[in-house]
Amino acid sequence: MAAGLGTRLKSTKPKVLHKAGGRTLIEQVVQTCSALVEAENILVVVGHGAEEVKRALEGRSVRFVDQPEQRGTADAVRVAREQVGEQDCLLLVLYGDCPLIEAGTLAALVEHHRRSSAALTMLTTRLENPTGYGRILRDAGGAVLAIIEEKAADPDQLSIREINGGVYCFDSRPLWEYINKIRPDNPAGEYYLTDIVALFRSAGLKVEGLLHPEPRELLGINNRIELAEADRLLRERINRRLMLAGVTIEKPETVIIDPQVHIGRDTVVGPFTQILGNTTIGEECSIGACSIIQDSRLGNRVTVGPFTIVGSSILEDDVQAGPYARLRLENHLEAGARVGNFVEMKKARLGAGSKALHLAYLGDAVIGSGANIGAGTITCNYDGIRKHQTTIGDGAFIGSNSTLVAPVAIGPGSYVAAGSVITKPVPEDALGIGRSRQENKPGWAKRRRWRSEQHSEAK
Repeated sequence: MAAGLGTRLKSTKPKVLHKAGGRTLIEQVVQTCSALVEAENILVVVGHGAEEVKRALEGRSVRFVDQPEQRGTADAVRVAREQVGEQDCLLLVLYGDCPLIEAGTLAALVEHHRRSSAALTMLTTRLENPTGYGRILRDAGGAVLAIIEEKAADPDQLSIREINGGVYCFDSRPLWEYINKIRPDNPAGEYYLTDIVALFRSAGLKVEGLLHPEPRELLGINNRIELAEADRLLRERINRRLMLAGVTIEKPETVIIDPQVHIGRDTVVGPFTQILGNTTIGEECSIGACSIIQDSRLGNRVTVGPFTIVGSSILEDDVQAGPYARLRLENHLEAGARVGNFVEMKKARLGAGSKALHLAYLGDAVIGSGANIGAGTITCNYDGIRKHQTTIGDGAFIGSNSTLVAPVAIGPGSYVAAGSVITKPVPEDALGIGRSRQENKPGWAKRRRWRSEQHSEAK
C-alpha cells in the first residue's frame, strides 16, 4: 500500500519516495517482496503522487492499482481485488513505508499462516513506546480479538504495548467476503483494514498474531526522525554484510554504502566514505577517508586517496587517484595510471602507466600510455560554444604550467616546454615551445625603487 500523503513528513512529495538506505521506501519494500514472489505478482496501490511512484518503480515489472480517493487501508486492499482475481490464494499485505522488513520475516509469516489454518495471520511486536500504532487486543487465552487504531482507543487500550506491525497474510476467499462489511465508524471516517479482525472473529474464523522479537524491523516512517533511523539501520545491515564477506570498513558507523554496491574481499574502506549507486570495487583496494565514489567501476588493487571524488568513471587495476582528486565525469584510467592531488578530470582517458600527479585540469582529453602531465597543465576544451578534444600521444612529456588549447594533438614521444601555450599540433618526438623569449633589463628594479622613494619624499 503506497497511496498515502505522509503529512507528518511535511514534504511535497509522496512519503514512499523518501529515501532510506540508498533506495526509496517503496523500492526497499518491493525489493524485499521480490525475494518471495515474481515481480508481476506484486501489486502496488498508488494514490497521492501516483505518477511519481510509478516512475520510481519503472522497469521492475510490478503492477499498479489506482486508489483515486484515499479512504483508508481497507479501501486500498479492496481496489486491488480486480487485479488479484477470483482464484483462491494467499495475499501478503504490507505498507510501502516499512523499509526494514526482511524477506526471511515475510517467509516465516507465510509459513506460520499455512500451518495455522487461520483466515488471517499478522505480525505483531512489543514497543516500549507504542505511540502512533494500532494496539493488539487478545483474549485470556492469548487469541487475537481485534486491533484498535490509536485514534479510536480508550485509555486502557492505549496502555497496551503489543502493536500491529502492519504486515498481514490473508486467505483471499474470506478477505473478499468480509472486506465490504467494514464501515468507517471511527473518528477519521476511514475504512480500516484492521477492523476485519473483529469481523473474522464474529464469524468464527481464526486470527493468528505472530509476535516478532525485533521491533525495529517493523518500523514505519511517519517523520524525518524515523526516516533517519531507518536509514541508519539499513546502512548498518549493508556494512555488516560486506564486512562478513571480507571487506574492512574503518569506523563503519560513519560510512555510507548503497545497496547496489559490490566490493571485493581485502578491500579497506576508510571512515566517512560514501560509495554510491551502481559501483563495483575489486579486491585489495584502498578507499581513503572522506572519499565519494558513485556509479563507477574500480579494478583490483586500486588506491583512492582521502577526499577524492570519483563519478561515473572506470579505474583499471593498480590505478592510484588522489588524495584530493576529482574524477568528475566519464573518465577511464587504464592499468597503473596515477592521478594526484588537486587534479580534475572530465571525460578523459589516461593511458596505462601515465601520470598527472598534481594541479592539473584534463577535460575531453585522450592521453596515451606512459605520458607525464606536469603540474599546472590545462586542456582548454571549451571555446565558449563547443567542447573540443586534446590528444596526447604515448610517452609524451607535458611540462609544468602548459596550456593546451583544443582541438590540438601532441605527438608520441614529444615534449612540451614548461609554461607553453600550445595552439598547433606538436609532431612526434618534437619539442613544442609556445612562450615569449625572456628578456633581462639590468638595473630596472633598482631604478624603480629609487623612483618610488623620490615620490614618497615629495609627499
